[in-house]
This record gives sequence, structure tokens and C-alpha cells, in this order.
Amino acid sequence: QVQLVESGGGLVQPGGSLRLSCAASGSIFSIYTMGWYRQAPGKQRELVARITSGRNTNYDDSVLGRFTISRDNAKNTVYLQMNSLKPEDTAVYYCNANIRTSVSSIIYSYWGQGTQVTVSS
Repeated sequence: QVQLVESGGGLVQPGGSLRLSCAASGSIFSIYTMGWYRQAPGKQRELVARITSGRNTNYDDSVLGRFTISRDNAKNTVYLQMNSLKPEDTAVYYCNANIRTSVSSIIYSYWGQGTQVTVSS
């Protein structure tokens, strides 16, 4: 069984910074693409950023230049450094990871529980 555990969410003023972390644990053979998604009230879940196993990245246009996604493969952890935060960034942020649990298994997409990020003065 695979579990994704997030941390780092909270309340921050506009222009401030937060760093989200997400650690995967359990039966893991290989981790492929990892990413962060967010969902604001009344809106659908959207991609924020993702990073491949080769560390290629892509970002939603709304966070380009402000957010940075990274990963530490030794710790099975993905990070999201969020700078210059805006009220529009307020949402529940979800960690996602595509994981193979054994050599004979398929790649499955796993999700974290979500962590609240609130940007307000």
C-alpha cells in the first residue's frame, strides 16, 4: 500500500512564501512523474506543476516564475516552493505521484489528502 503525506500548508500574506512537501511511503518499486494540483471552492482541480523522473518540469501559466517544483528521489519526496503568493493561489493543494509497486504491476496514480493554502492579508 502506498501513502502520500503532505506538509507545509498554512496561512500566509500576499507576497509571502510557503514550501509544500509530499513524501511517498509503502510498497514502491519506482516513482515516475510527480506533481501538485490545486482546487479552489467552486472550481475544478487543476494542475499546478509536475516533474518527471528525469526532472523535466512544466507549470501552469498562472504560477510560472513564482513556483518551483523539485524532488528528492532518495526520500521519495516532491516539493513545491511557492513565492510571491497571491490571494488567487488560495486552494487545497494535492500531491500526486505515478508509482509502480512491483516489477510486475502497472503504474498507478496516487493522491495525497490535500493541504490548505490560504493567502490573505
